[in-house]
Amino acid sequence: MNPQAVLALFDRQMRREAPADAPEARIEHVGGVVRHVGTDHGWNGILWSDLDSGTADAAIREQIAHFTSLGREFEWKLYAHDRPADLADRLRAAGFTPEPEETLMVARIAELPTDVAPPDGIELRPVTDAAGVALLADVHQQAFGTDASHWQQLLDQLQRQPDTVAAVVAMAGEEPVSGARMEFPPGAEFASLWGGGTVPAWRGRGVYRSLVALRAQAAAERGYRYLQVDASDQSRPILQRLGFVPLTTTTPFVYDPAAR
Repeated sequence: MNPQAVLALFDRQMRREAPADAPEARIEHVGGVVRHVGTDHGWNGILWSDLDSGTADAAIREQIAHFTSLGREFEWKLYAHDRPADLADRLRAAGFTPEPEETLMVARIAELPTDVAPPDGIELRPVTDAAGVALLADVHQQAFGTDASHWQQLLDQLQRQPDTVAAVVAMAGEEPVSGARMEFPPGAEFASLWGGGTVPAWRGRGVYRSLVALRAQAAAERGYRYLQVDASDQSRPILQRLGFVPLTTTTPFVYDPAAR
């Protein structure tokens, strides 16, 4: 893999030319910014920007004004190679709050293991309905302490756009212990992994690896060439051992109009 070439392809397909993730959502190109305007419970934010020291502050103010007028929190998804070099400082000065940095990692699907069995006592169940989404939400509450409010978007996708998303939950008997989802963007070569989480008692036992393998197989069956993930410090070593390559880092900068 040529990391710089793959990063350039990712920037084009998954950022500059990204499709909207729901029928009601839309992509807008405003000056040097590509933004995703979603629903109230969907994702709203900046996918791509091509700015310089003379245009950045005005672009930041325009995005704040736009999403504030909609009454929505939004995210400026900043990558380490985005310009200008001090864009992170400018976002902080404008009132954005950075979340933990993640590593953009990519693997060629043909080079990934897709037959990794889950550990003994674990059953991998596809998530297809509200009951399955509730199990995923339970896993994430235990693993990360997050609430269930943002899972409505996944349920909407499963019901209305099932070809663009898949999710799985790992069960130990009737207890959900791990779960994850993946996105299948139309027209792109990258399928993306999201939300992989395991409850503390089951970490380090191979559950996460089996979830990655299952999703790699699903992406291969749909003809995707690459898998992409924004990896936490916890998952990055596992993914590197599986064959994922770090390309850059990414930091979500969040602006909440209600907190102003």
